[in-house]
Amino acid sequence: MPEPLDAALTEVRALLLDPALTRAVAAGRRRGQRPSVVRAELRPVALKAGPRLQIATSDGARPYTRNVSPGAEADAAVDALLAEPFGNWHVETAGATLQLRVTKSGEAQVHRAAASRPAAPADGHDRAKEYLLDPGDPIFAEIGGNAAKRRQVDAFLRALAATLPDDLTGRLRVVDLGCGNAYLTFAAYRYLTARGLDVELVGVDVREDQRQRNSELAERLGWADRVTFVAGTIADAVVEPTPDLVLALHACDTATDEALARAVRWDARWVLAAPCCHHDLAAQLRARPAPAPYELLTRQGILRERFADVLTDALRAGLLRSHGYRAEVVEFVDSRHTPRNLLIRARRTGTGGGDPQAAEYRQLVDQWQVTPRLATLLADPTGDGVADSVRG
Repeated sequence: MPEPLDAALTEVRALLLDPALTRAVAAGRRRGQRPSVVRAELRPVALKAGPRLQIATSDGARPYTRNVSPGAEADAAVDALLAEPFGNWHVETAGATLQLRVTKSGEAQVHRAAASRPAAPADGHDRAKEYLLDPGDPIFAEIGGNAAKRRQVDAFLRALAATLPDDLTGRLRVVDLGCGNAYLTFAAYRYLTARGLDVELVGVDVREDQRQRNSELAERLGWADRVTFVAGTIADAVVEPTPDLVLALHACDTATDEALARAVRWDARWVLAAPCCHHDLAAQLRARPAPAPYELLTRQGILRERFADVLTDALRAGLLRSHGYRAEVVEFVDSRHTPRNLLIRARRTGTGGGDPQAAEYRQLVDQWQVTPRLATLLADPTGDGVADSVRG
């Protein structure tokens, strides 16, 4: 039930100044308002000069961290943050957790609970950061924050961080093809903006109801002017401007091929695709005998399906290399959490087509007498028979 905002913020203030505070995060914005900082994080630290309240803020371009003394200095700093029109607050103390979200009508939706984890002792600046996106970030209150989802988010963000240059600055245009419920889409936006990048992100999904749901979530998070969604197939959805980074995470079967084909036609600088449900080549292998001496690889159904997965992604990587990308297939999350744990990671180099890997690709296709869907799409941009974009 909504509560008066002033009373809820007074409660937040008391927790922020409580000696038992362990951490707090403010993010998002209220409808029609823009805070001067896009994110703030508070936590106690122990310095040689004594205990301090560390306040780390970001204005979207650069981070700023300061340590304030308990008493009047901390009071003033906390009051200044509470005066900002943040849309979300997440506060943890040794004994309680409070989550506050400001509604469109300007009221507060507050969730209170006992502390979900033991309080960590105040420490200095050398504490190892376990997650690229803090599990206590208010975004998880919107997209869901169970342990499995947090692990997958962190694994994906680490793959993304390993793909992009460390010194990347300025504007970054991103598209997520087959975005589904978009929790990785929103996590990517949060992480990339925290790096100081000027991000424009478009999510594409075939379902109109998903577009509406995701657009409403972007509005609640205060990101509607930077994170937008369109309904359409991966092959045909209108995406403007042309993206620098293409994501396709668990798009089913040949939808992954459609995403890779669009990325190539866009000359996207980076591509991250997590394939799912490799049915296309599996059906082709089932329809004809395997070349000698590999009959044992495809005679048993379960082995044929697994081999089709490997063959499909190997051929995808080979095609990307022949079209000017440095491509690799990596494991991005432990197989204990999902069997669909491979990631095709590609970076445009502008060279390819004449290297030995192109010949290796052709030999493999000829030997197994298969026609990869990605090869068909790259040869025929109209993409007859394109599958809809869906999450696996």
